[in-house]
Amino acid sequence: MMKQNKRWKTTVIAAAMALSLSLAPANGWAASQAGQASEHGAHRICLNPAAEKLKADLRLLWIDHAVWTRNTMISMLAGLEDTKPVLNRLLRNQQDIGNAIKPYYGEEAGNKLAELLKEHIVLAGKIIEAAKNNNKKDFEKFNKEWNRNADDIAKFLSGANPNWAYTDLKQMMDKHLDLLAGNLTARLAKDWEKDIAAYDAGQAHLMMLSDTLAEGIVKQFPDKFVGPAAGSAAPRANQ
Repeated sequence: MMKQNKRWKTTVIAAAMALSLSLAPANGWAASQAGQASEHGAHRICLNPAAEKLKADLRLLWIDHAVWTRNTMISMLAGLEDTKPVLNRLLRNQQDIGNAIKPYYGEEAGNKLAELLKEHIVLAGKIIEAAKNNNKKDFEKFNKEWNRNADDIAKFLSGANPNWAYTDLKQMMDKHLDLLAGNLTARLAKDWEKDIAAYDAGQAHLMMLSDTLAEGIVKQFPDKFVGPAAGSAAPRANQ
């Protein structure tokens, strides 16, 4: 009985050793493939610091656009004492957005975008006042001008960068106006849940618009966003 157990153990050990040897190449290949996949994944998720900075900077500016537009709307509808300084802060944001594209398109183009965006805000203010006073004639008049201005912005941007298609930008600008109009309607009706939902949707939409602008700039000016060599400092876009 002891001899049989000994022979059985010897057979099991031998079989295990044979199995281990037969699997060694496969395991080595699997480890190699896993290492390559990991290395490939590491390269895939590597981010360009300059491009990511541009994306973050533009997002902050367009989030400010959403925040200060909302604050202006609230102050104007409620007749608050801070209406003028809040509106001035919103107008300053439009200049900030224009300044952000100057390193790529120049002083004149940056100021032109700022001018169009300021007109966008001024017209929005007139629409808010008309809606507050239930002045349908002025509301329709300024709303028409507001849509014309949105079209001007889309045309200007699409003319500056071939990666910004006019139809795409026009749809984004129209959506922006629709969301602001929904926000205004909800506040006038004192439907605070819809008001909050409209604002959240509007902010998310502007972040998408911002990312579209950032991606277009990176594609148009790749030399300004060359990735850093290993161990070197990350390059930054011209200021």
